[in-house]
Amino acid sequence: MKPVSHLRAALDESRTRTDYIFSLVKSEALYERGIPHRHRVIFYLGHLEAFDWNQICRWTLGKPSFHQTFDQLFEAGIDPQTGDVPTDTPSDWPALGEVQAYNARIRREVNHVLDEAPEDIIHVAIEHRLMHAETTAFILHHLAQECKIPPPLPPAPEAPPPAHQMVDIPAGIATLGRDSSEGFGWDNEFKKYQTHVPAFSMSQYNVTNGQYLQFVRDGAAPPPFWRSENNGWWLKTTFHEIPLPLDWPVYVSHEEAQAYADWAGLSLPTEEQFHRAAYGTSSGEEQGYPWGNESPSEDRGNFNFHYWDPIPVTASPGGGSHFGVEQLVGNGWEWTSTVFHPFEGFEPIPTYPLYSARFFDQEHYCVKGGGPQTATCLLRRSFRNWFRSRYPYIHAGFRCVKN
Repeated sequence: MKPVSHLRAALDESRTRTDYIFSLVKSEALYERGIPHRHRVIFYLGHLEAFDWNQICRWTLGKPSFHQTFDQLFEAGIDPQTGDVPTDTPSDWPALGEVQAYNARIRREVNHVLDEAPEDIIHVAIEHRLMHAETTAFILHHLAQECKIPPPLPPAPEAPPPAHQMVDIPAGIATLGRDSSEGFGWDNEFKKYQTHVPAFSMSQYNVTNGQYLQFVRDGAAPPPFWRSENNGWWLKTTFHEIPLPLDWPVYVSHEEAQAYADWAGLSLPTEEQFHRAAYGTSSGEEQGYPWGNESPSEDRGNFNFHYWDPIPVTASPGGGSHFGVEQLVGNGWEWTSTVFHPFEGFEPIPTYPLYSARFFDQEHYCVKGGGPQTATCLLRRSFRNWFRSRYPYIHAGFRCVKN
């Protein structure tokens, strides 16, 4: 059994991407904790290779462990409550050279047996790595500036200011999930089902920094990426600090998004409403992406590391949905009011049984769409992401609906 060449190439490409992201962290900062509630950066450096080794070589092909301690140390991340902070110290982690040697051997071993591995497990390895490229970008964003090596950055595109309005979405069918015949998906994406969505109105654009600033001036706390100085506001981007761009989407927690919606007399969309607005049409047919069925490209939105940070909410006119709602994919994940839950017929991945199941706890909310660092393969209609309601460290914004 030989994996098709595009899977091997996709794995190599995903490795190149994560290698590049780690190269932007100064070596001494690999033992820092960019996000207080997460592991130190060194964990993620070892985790990506350990995951591939465990999934492909140990648990699927039955290969014996050559470093059981590291296999277990780097096996799984943590998702603590927002108030819980790990207590480990840098000295509790192995030296960088040891981790690099472990990683190098794993890549050799995985490459050697890749032709024996089932295609689904290779997909698991590729998409897991691409998801971690994004979560590592979140961590990089929160590291102190002196810990990072800024890459050359293209300027954000210029775009006209948004004329904020609500767009009417007629009642119709929304299809969620996917069938196995449609190709690889994670366990929480199955099985496909349809539901009727009553008519509603949705914000044409994501809520911007400028709109959220009015909420802050009315007494709300500022979002975590903002800083006030001399009666002005600054935004911490991934590598710099800039005057607050009023036409960029605001990044907030679910709790903050819900508070804004309450303040505005509106609601957050359900997962079903998001699907109806993003993929539905007046004829009743549904599309693979908001703009149609063509593959994602840079003119459609801000994803796949075209930019490290947001762009104006009006800067992707080629990515609007059939109903005229803009940037439903890219430029920031979008909070929904839907608690993360299994679809009917849910079955866990045999080698990764807790991928989704441990988060069906009524504490995590679905986010949809994608952010600046979301890989194009994760922009498929059925893909679902999720975070705790008070988690403030991700690139997630929101839009409102009126039911």
